[in-house]
Amino acid sequence: MSFRTPTAGGFVEDVSPGSGALAPRAWYPASDAKSLTLNGDWRLRVSPTADAEDDSFAAPGFDAGGWARVTVPGHWVLQGDGAFGSPIYTNHLYPFPVDPPRVPTENPTGDHLRVFDLPSDWPAASEGGAVLRFDGVESCARVWLNGTEIGGFKGSRLPHEFAVGRLLKPSGNVLAVRVHQWSAGSYLEDQDQWWLPGIFRDVTLLHRPAGCAGDFFTHASYDHVTGQGTLRVDSEVAGRVAVPALDIDVATGTDVTVPVRPWTAETPHLYDGELITPGERVPLRIGFRTVELADGLIKVNGRPILFKGVNRHEWHPERGRALDLETMREDVLLMKRHNLNAVRTSHYPPHPAFLDLCDEYGLWVIDECDLETHGFVEQGWRDNPVDDDRWTPALLDRAARMVERDKNHPSVVVWSLGNEAGTGRGLTAMADWIHARDATRLVHYEGDLDCRDTDVYSRMYASHEEVARIGEGLDGGTHRRRRLPLVLCEYGHAMGNGPGGLADYQELFERFGRLQGGFVWEWIDHGIRDERFGYAYGGDFGEALHDGNFVCDGLVFPDRAPSPGLLEYKKVIEPVTIEGDGADGTVRITNKQDFADLSAFTFTWSYQVDGETVASGGLGVPALAPGASADVKLPSAPDGRGAETGWTVRASLAADTLWAGAGHEVAWGQGTVTARPAPAVTPAGTPAPAGDGTLVLGPGVFDARTGAPRAIGGAEVRGGPRLDVWRAPTDNDDGAPWQSDIRYGPLWRKLGLHRMLHRLDAVEHEEHALTVRTRVAPAARELGLATVYRWTSDGERLALTVTVTPEGDWTVPLPRLGVRFGLDGAAGRVRWFGGGPGEGYPDTKTASRMGRWESTVDDLQTPYVRPQENGARADVRWAEIGGLRVEGDPEFWFTARRWTTEQLDAADHRTDLVPGDTVWVNLDHGQHGIGSQSCGPGPLPTYRLRAERATFSFVFSPAN
Repeated sequence: MSFRTPTAGGFVEDVSPGSGALAPRAWYPASDAKSLTLNGDWRLRVSPTADAEDDSFAAPGFDAGGWARVTVPGHWVLQGDGAFGSPIYTNHLYPFPVDPPRVPTENPTGDHLRVFDLPSDWPAASEGGAVLRFDGVESCARVWLNGTEIGGFKGSRLPHEFAVGRLLKPSGNVLAVRVHQWSAGSYLEDQDQWWLPGIFRDVTLLHRPAGCAGDFFTHASYDHVTGQGTLRVDSEVAGRVAVPALDIDVATGTDVTVPVRPWTAETPHLYDGELITPGERVPLRIGFRTVELADGLIKVNGRPILFKGVNRHEWHPERGRALDLETMREDVLLMKRHNLNAVRTSHYPPHPAFLDLCDEYGLWVIDECDLETHGFVEQGWRDNPVDDDRWTPALLDRAARMVERDKNHPSVVVWSLGNEAGTGRGLTAMADWIHARDATRLVHYEGDLDCRDTDVYSRMYASHEEVARIGEGLDGGTHRRRRLPLVLCEYGHAMGNGPGGLADYQELFERFGRLQGGFVWEWIDHGIRDERFGYAYGGDFGEALHDGNFVCDGLVFPDRAPSPGLLEYKKVIEPVTIEGDGADGTVRITNKQDFADLSAFTFTWSYQVDGETVASGGLGVPALAPGASADVKLPSAPDGRGAETGWTVRASLAADTLWAGAGHEVAWGQGTVTARPAPAVTPAGTPAPAGDGTLVLGPGVFDARTGAPRAIGGAEVRGGPRLDVWRAPTDNDDGAPWQSDIRYGPLWRKLGLHRMLHRLDAVEHEEHALTVRTRVAPAARELGLATVYRWTSDGERLALTVTVTPEGDWTVPLPRLGVRFGLDGAAGRVRWFGGGPGEGYPDTKTASRMGRWESTVDDLQTPYVRPQENGARADVRWAEIGGLRVEGDPEFWFTARRWTTEQLDAADHRTDLVPGDTVWVNLDHGQHGIGSQSCGPGPLPTYRLRAERATFSFVFSPAN
């Protein structure tokens, strides 16, 4: 046995996919053949370069007792408290010089060792062979077993198997794996995520008995006209296929047609079957469905489908991309419980068990290849591997390993060539191979704008206006493209507070048949749990090149707690719409599912008087077919006694399902019966000096010189109320630096809206009123807001009317418009009547439900990984906090927090926010919309807060 010392280049910089691995084949979780997991405790040595150590560690008897212990699956940079290096986050820039296929000499290399014994019942060598399987290693690996090198591979998120039966021994087997952080393969894996080296998916030893199943392809189509399914299982090793529930027992390769229940994401019916070869029995889970491009639409089982989807990176805040089954199941359950029906596996095939869950619970899947070369955009796509024939074998290998592994999943309806890899001959070769291998699915790639190689017109972050034009057929493009459906493979960038405008997109999807939905970017914030920061993001590990918190752009927080964005999306895409103004006592119910009727749901009604439920009951709704509507009569409304009254209708699961229990709410709607009377205060009191530099007007005590209130109804008031137009800019306010559209966050700062100065012009004592005239303006600008505060009282309540008149040429909208003041820090609880229970902004309040709510001030905050404007409750009629009751005319946005907006703006992480001794309250007449401009378009014009004359009022009184 001999060993060689690796030199720079060689295997690491070879553009080929590797050597020694077996041909890719279908994945299945278990069979009656023996298997041995090699997950668990491994020994690790990390070297700074690819050639710092020789290969002697792979020899039996090598003493690795002094090496560190790590867990596999895992990433070495997330273990050892930083002893093995740190994570690196970049969006698209390569963190190494772009000189393909060369990589830096400084190439962290992890030598992994695992010594294992075969179980006592492991079959003898004469009873077949064995296969060693790696499901995911970043970025490349060389593998030795008992001192013999068996091969090497690239393709981090793809499976690789090696025949090892001849090398195994009963005990003391030494498995050695050398993993390099950087390789030629890294140029193909520039996928907007943390760069995390390691063996991060399962390592398994599989016994392969004589006559075992090799590769197989389950074809299970469905004829929606006859209701029959046709099954054929093509198997590399001849055998039989049994499906007891369908009374099927036929030879492999045989077509059999029988009546079946079809598989869809709404009705994911699976039949248990078995592939039986002379040496192995493999369980099958068969879903009958047919995918086609017909009439210019993606159809499944003869019906067009509407994707209500999400892009999903694999992530865990402590283990990175090393996910266990329960974490994957948690993702699927959260998706189903929030009305999602589709996943794009951005930007690589997921752990194969995730697709089993999609089959079982019901999710459409766009399965995406492990390919992105986005960093080449910096040099005009020069030297892009996808247009370089030397790389084509690696591209085809990646395509084959995805398709062959995942081809038996009914949930997979579309193959995706990859993401943001430009264009080129390699992509065409991939598309041609996939089309030839699997004609039962469609092919997607967003970068193919002419749709030469693809079956779907795909776009990212197209504006509402452009999406509407595409829906109307006015977008132009090639003749082929104009005949294809549009899917937004990414839209609604869920970074920080947002995304906004989802309801407006959904309205377009439902209006135009050509628009078949989309996938919000993305599922989860990729924050890394950290004691210093709460959750760390790009730059927190000292990276020289990084993209900050752009890695935190998910609908769930790193701990998988749903964000307001996910709750908004759930409401926007609910499978049933419930509409009506309540005036005629009816509600219109529409089934927006593609396949299922409404028999799975039960409906209830309730009536509210000033937000409190006073009556409720069941509501009979017919089992409407998909797309059908019906007007349903509501019970008579109770007497509202001159208050605001309205109804709520809920649709819930009628029985337990795999993904939620009976009673789980899937949809709701509200309507108003009688509107709220506007609060009114009849002026009765006159400001009276109190002899200590203050004035008294009703329950209010004011500073006689400035006219500012010091107390209202016994509650101390600090620093206001006075006009406030600033909010801590959201990620969507700030936008992305590459965008040509107007980004308002930077403009607001440039104008100085974060440092407005307040000039007192006059304090006027009138009969029944105290009027304070001010001008609020930023330094160095001629812009300003003339602001008048007029206070009146009826003796028990105190009314404030604010009139704002813009001065100068305001060319940008305002962040917010309202008043701010402070209360004693003991003001810890809030009650309100208005939208809730969570936050809402002009274009993110579809999920804001009218009612009476209660919360602590702390729980009003939304814990975005990077702090920013958050926590506003929309359409508030009244709120009570710190002994004060505030009523609005008109309704207002309510925010309360234990730090100032300026402190919130200055914070980079959650841990930077330290509660003070004051609760700061904002009562806003208006808020600027949220939009999606952290990567997509900004707020629609209707949601922009224009600087124009405004008048709004509040009534203060002691809380009940």
